[in-house]
Amino acid sequence: MKPVGWALVGLALAGGLGALAWERSRGRPAGPVAAAAADDAPGVGAPGVGAPGVGALGRVEPAGRIRTLNQPGGLSVSRLDRLLVAEGDRVAAGQVVAEFGDAAQKDAAIAQAEASLAQSRAALARIRAAGRPEEVEAQRARIEALRFAEASLRRDAERAEALVPSGAGGKATAERARFAAARAAAERAEAAATLQRLLVPRPEDLAVAEAELAMAEAGVAKARADARLARVMAPIAGTILKVHARPGDQVGSEGLLEMADLDRLDVVADVYETDLPRLRPGAVAEVTVPGDPRRYAATVREIGWLVRRTTQAGTDPVAAVDARTVEVRLALSDEGRAALERRTNMQVQVAIRP
Repeated sequence: MKPVGWALVGLALAGGLGALAWERSRGRPAGPVAAAAADDAPGVGAPGVGAPGVGALGRVEPAGRIRTLNQPGGLSVSRLDRLLVAEGDRVAAGQVVAEFGDAAQKDAAIAQAEASLAQSRAALARIRAAGRPEEVEAQRARIEALRFAEASLRRDAERAEALVPSGAGGKATAERARFAAARAAAERAEAAATLQRLLVPRPEDLAVAEAELAMAEAGVAKARADARLARVMAPIAGTILKVHARPGDQVGSEGLLEMADLDRLDVVADVYETDLPRLRPGAVAEVTVPGDPRRYAATVREIGWLVRRTTQAGTDPVAAVDARTVEVRLALSDEGRAALERRTNMQVQVAIRP
């Protein structure tokens, strides 16, 4: 063959190898293999669209996540006294699902604090009300009697003083009369002060009574908060999925129980970071359950914000041993939710259309 012919053959081979390298650099098989893979891959786009879909493994999970309930009292309380629910029960938000051993003691502390609060309120009401009408009338009558007594004793003291210069009376008698008059005046002043307290309470007495009432109210609030720590309440309305402790047991690190709202289910797919540019919220997808010939519709609801490093161990020489994935949440259709309601954490296959 002539040199020109060999040169043309070399250029053709170089072009073919270059095309092969370009196809592999884009992560797709070359030539007829690429066409076959695009036709067989699940989740491919509509006819005429060459962009392939995204396939991934996923798991079934409630849209509101799984809640693990634990003892609210911390490490100081560990013995479970009463379990009020069973696996599969539906509970309302705020419903008591378990009680710990110190619940009765803390209920008694609430009753004691409420009694102290009632006593403080009564004391404040008594101070604000001051005296009763009959007490006020009695005190006014006493003041009037003391006023007449004081006037009489004062006249006696004046007569005794007048008799001293003439020698008809002694000084001692005059001094005793003056003392009796002064004592009557003091008693009348004290009675007038008592009447004033019966009519208008003193500000300092009100301040002390109000402070004692506030302290009693704080004591009731603390007792009720302590009592809540002896009980576990459901944070949301949902279904009890798993119970980890029974009455008399100590609650371990796995918690007391797990619950979730199963009215909305998601599929959480681990998608490779290189496939993220082909995803968008609202994209349709299909979920395949191992052993189930049906396919359930789903919609991309949320694309995660965090890329995780997933180390895989295996013997496959072409498997990704240092994969980086992002969690993508897909909302299941009503049919899928009904079929997978009791399959939380089940592994499924996901095919997302571009």
